[in-house]
Amino acid sequence: MRRLCLYLLAALALPATAHASEDEQLWTTTSATVKLSDHWRLSQEIVARFSNDRDGLYEIESNTLLGYKVSKQVTVWAGYTHDPQYDGGDFTVMEHRAREQVTFDNIVKIGPGTLSARLRLEQRWREGIDGTAWRLRPYVKYVLPFKEGGKTALVLSHESFIDFNKTNFQRVQGEERMRNMIAITTPLAKNVNAEIGYLHQHGFRPDADDSNDNVASLSLSFSF
Repeated sequence: MRRLCLYLLAALALPATAHASEDEQLWTTTSATVKLSDHWRLSQEIVARFSNDRDGLYEIESNTLLGYKVSKQVTVWAGYTHDPQYDGGDFTVMEHRAREQVTFDNIVKIGPGTLSARLRLEQRWREGIDGTAWRLRPYVKYVLPFKEGGKTALVLSHESFIDFNKTNFQRVQGEERMRNMIAITTPLAKNVNAEIGYLHQHGFRPDADDSNDNVASLSLSFSF
């Protein structure tokens, strides 16, 4: 178990060793999931992103998803992302996305922790710019409780962004970026959970230096 954690922590740090530009960011997330019936779920998530290099607010991502619970561990989701983007708080471009995903909750137990996964497919459009950008976002998360049966836990996660095609705004074909995160999650109330952590986002740019974003991540989630 200790060796696994060391490997995962090393993976989080590895991209930062490459020659790349650096940016410090803050991401805040609020989400709510409503149980509509035994099988149906409705999820709403708002993410606000702030950047030192972009002089403040640069993105507000609103994700609305309807999910159907196939089994205890598997849920199929589909929905829409409304994603206005900014430069120093001034609006620059509107992005729309269709999103389809399958989530696999607590599919493997590794030591005292559990592994979950998600496979997400997105189609992206930007107003005033031609083309549909397709990308796949595989994601894995390992949750390790600090004590047996406890709700407060260490979270380690990885997500890759794999672009299927090039457009005027999607410039890389193949792996375009990866996100690695280490965080602590804890319940605040019966239906409220908080997570605070560090996320490292590494961007692959064939014609320029790679990018490294060092992100302080704060999230609050509600379930009903």
